[in-house]
Amino acid sequence: MKVSELRAMSATELNEELLGLLKAHFSLRMQKATQQLNNTSQLGKVRRDIARVRTLLGEKARAGAQ
Repeated sequence: MKVSELRAMSATELNEELLGLLKAHFSLRMQKATQQLNNTSQLGKVRRDIARVRTLLGEKARAGAQ
C-alpha cells in the first residue's frame, strides 16, 4: 500500500485498515506456524504496512493536538 493512498484516508478509515492488517498478520503467522505459508515475504510486507498506518495515525494525532 502506498503512503499517498493512506494519507488520503481519515483517522477512522486508517483504524479500520489497521485492524484488517493486524488480522492478516495473525493469519500469516498461523500459516507459517503450520507450514502452510509459501511466500514468507508477505509477513514483512504486512508488518511494514502496519508500521506505515501506525505512523500516519500518530502524525494525525499530533496534528490534531496542535
